[in-house]
Amino acid sequence: MSDEINDITEGHSDYKPADNRNESIRHQLTGMYQNWFLDYASYVILERAVPHINDGLKPVQRRILHSMKRLDDGRYNKVANIVGHTMQFHPHGDASIGDALVQLGQKDLLIDCQGNWGNILTGDGAAAPRYIEARLSKFALDVVFNPKTTEWKLSYDGRNKEPVTLPVKFPLLLAQGVEGIAVGLSSKILPHNFNELCDASINYLKGESFKLYPDFQTGGSIDVSKYNDGERGGSVKVRAKINKIDNKTLAITEIPYGKTTSSVIDSILKAVDKGKIKIKKVDDNTSANVEILVHLAPGTSSDKTIDALYAFTDCEVSISPNCCVINERKPHFLTVSSVLKKSADNTLGLLRQELEIRREEILEGLHFASLEKIFIEERIYKDRQFEQAKSMDAACEHIDERLTPFYPQFIREVTKEDILKLMEIKMGRILKFNSDKADELIARMKEGVAEIDNHLAHIVDYTIEWYEMLKNKYGKAFPRRTELRNFDTIEAAKVVEANEKLYINREEGFIGTSLKKDEFVANCSDIDDVIIFFRDGKYIVTPVADKKFVGKNVIYINVFKKNDKRTIYNATYRDGKEGTTYIKRFAVTSVVRDREYDVTQGTPDSRITYFSANPNGEAEIIKVTLKPNPRVRRIIFERDFSEISIKGRQARGVILTRLPVHKITLKQRGGSTLGGRKVWFDRDVLRLNYDGRGEYLGEFQSDDTILVVLNNGEFYTSNFDLSNHYEDNVSIVEKFDANKVWTAALYDADQQNYPYLKRFCFESSNRKQNYLGENKSNRLILLTDEYYPRLEVVFGGHDNFREPMEVDADEFIAVKGFKAKGKRLTTYTIDTINELEPTRFPEPPKEEEKQDDEEPENLDPDCDKSEGDIIDEITGQMKLF
Repeated sequence: MSDEINDITEGHSDYKPADNRNESIRHQLTGMYQNWFLDYASYVILERAVPHINDGLKPVQRRILHSMKRLDDGRYNKVANIVGHTMQFHPHGDASIGDALVQLGQKDLLIDCQGNWGNILTGDGAAAPRYIEARLSKFALDVVFNPKTTEWKLSYDGRNKEPVTLPVKFPLLLAQGVEGIAVGLSSKILPHNFNELCDASINYLKGESFKLYPDFQTGGSIDVSKYNDGERGGSVKVRAKINKIDNKTLAITEIPYGKTTSSVIDSILKAVDKGKIKIKKVDDNTSANVEILVHLAPGTSSDKTIDALYAFTDCEVSISPNCCVINERKPHFLTVSSVLKKSADNTLGLLRQELEIRREEILEGLHFASLEKIFIEERIYKDRQFEQAKSMDAACEHIDERLTPFYPQFIREVTKEDILKLMEIKMGRILKFNSDKADELIARMKEGVAEIDNHLAHIVDYTIEWYEMLKNKYGKAFPRRTELRNFDTIEAAKVVEANEKLYINREEGFIGTSLKKDEFVANCSDIDDVIIFFRDGKYIVTPVADKKFVGKNVIYINVFKKNDKRTIYNATYRDGKEGTTYIKRFAVTSVVRDREYDVTQGTPDSRITYFSANPNGEAEIIKVTLKPNPRVRRIIFERDFSEISIKGRQARGVILTRLPVHKITLKQRGGSTLGGRKVWFDRDVLRLNYDGRGEYLGEFQSDDTILVVLNNGEFYTSNFDLSNHYEDNVSIVEKFDANKVWTAALYDADQQNYPYLKRFCFESSNRKQNYLGENKSNRLILLTDEYYPRLEVVFGGHDNFREPMEVDADEFIAVKGFKAKGKRLTTYTIDTINELEPTRFPEPPKEEEKQDDEEPENLDPDCDKSEGDIIDEITGQMKLF
């Protein structure tokens, strides 16, 4: 131990081996931590984990590409050979190089792969490096390399040179994305779409605004409302694509970024084990494309299961980007837009540098071509002084003297190196020299210089053309795979499977899911809350538990729905022991768990005398029986809750009576006082809502349905539940009207694609049907709900000389079933069919005579008794007490 301490502290004058031994060791270790750890952290940040802003590559990726460029001969190389070659530049093991190479290859941008390189969808790994091959892609050769504009440095052992950064003329960092964890910081830049990066770069160079959003190889959909331009602190939600094959089967065809089919299936099975979702089985049919089939248990809602998959599994993930890059030997936290701007500026600078280098090369060629032409045409090599020169210097002096009259024609001064190069011209070239061809070559060089000068003068336009070339050449291979969508917030409590049963023991005051011998309340889930009202007016909201003491005198208990404005509680209560009786209606939308609230005014000995919970705001009629009093003429009266306004839960209510009440009973049930449910359809998220977002569909009663018409001719009806999912290709969503007449013009594939016209009404069915017919090749031209539509048929092709034909659809064909073929419009070739303004409109419907409603059911148990009998009964009961 003493030897180790001596080694550590050797050379440090402040080390004290005798008196303060432990203190000295502590100081030395502190110094080592401060210096060595900082060096280590800097190394990891700069040389391993974080990409450079100039080329968007980590050092290992840069060294792999550099090594592949040195090996490149147009043919595939074994990955094992590439890894071994890269070890000349990368001071780490072959495993890290191989993993980085496989990750680069799987991004399908810079490397052309051959063999089994694994599968980003299933998570399967690549084959061993000796079995797979790779070469640089054409895109990489066009964009990434140029030794003339590359800045070089010595490799770690000083035997080779490697690039400081590669001269990448494209926002590669944003196209590929990157993830790295260093010491004290991390970087997570999401991949973006190739074509959108080109367009954004062009917009920036033009001085126009642009926006960039992620795009993933695995597809799915993404909500970028909180993307925050990729800066740290932002987040995105990514969802799998889930389709309904039928009511019993769901298909997951795209998965979130960073997930595999295996991890998604594992998360589904875990949710099933926890009782969050009811699923019969899951099949993984993934090969080239994702296909996970989810078979639902009988009686399970497919729409609700889709929401549950998003809420409880990896079908929805949240990703927090963190755009950290190396710039000027330091880590910087930037935005995606600033990275793209930096890349565009860097590309412009590299293109300018390449043009300047190319210009210098052409000018050098032009200079020597002019020298050569004069040297040969003037036959300087035949001069006697040249032939009899006694030394090389004398010969050079003679040539320089002969060229002096022609100096004004040259681009620059003639140097001795130029003259020596002239003297190296072989006699065969002199004999084959053609003056006309030399002039043509000089002219082409001058044109090339002029063209380059024009590009340099308009370098921004030249850079824009560069991005347009890249997009036209490679953009077709990179369509956007991830759909940009706004997501609705899924509340777990609304979609979790009701896998538990809630019970109550009223005598002992316990509730819970384990009290199976007691009174059943409702089906619930283990994350639900329960609302409980007590006879003394108190109420609480508490989480579901196996067994929990809540107290006795419970008058109402049920599962609590947060923000539920439709459930209305109707109540009457006595204020104090002998006080006034109040009546009130209220909703409970949000409360603090386990906090006690009060329906009454809080006066001691207050008591609820009547209570009902109404899921759709129903308002009943109650019968109030007062205690007998000689001064009171009527001891029985009725009160309709519909006359009471719905107010907040803390409102006092309205005075029902100031007299003592014997009892309050229900006389007659009532209807909803909230009216129908107003429903909107939000096309951004393809969901219904009650909050006023999107298209207003109308006011719905409980038996109303929604008509959904798709672009492919399919239609069906559904309820107006918020859990419903609608397809991307939805064309029409509206309140279903069975008597509404629709008019459709279509091409009938069974009849040589002649145009047909049909009029029909949609039928109510939750099964998809197609109004275009059974032939999938039938194509819709026009669909309208105008009552008396007028159509203009414009002819085309060889029949375009014909005047357009006007058709009154109502006179042309009668209304039939949606399965009817319809009537052919014409046998001529048509160009378009347009809808014209109608000339007549349907008559407003006549007011139907009101029919007498049926007599409502009387629920009063004392309805057959006279008031005297009731008084006698009450008096007798009072005598018993």
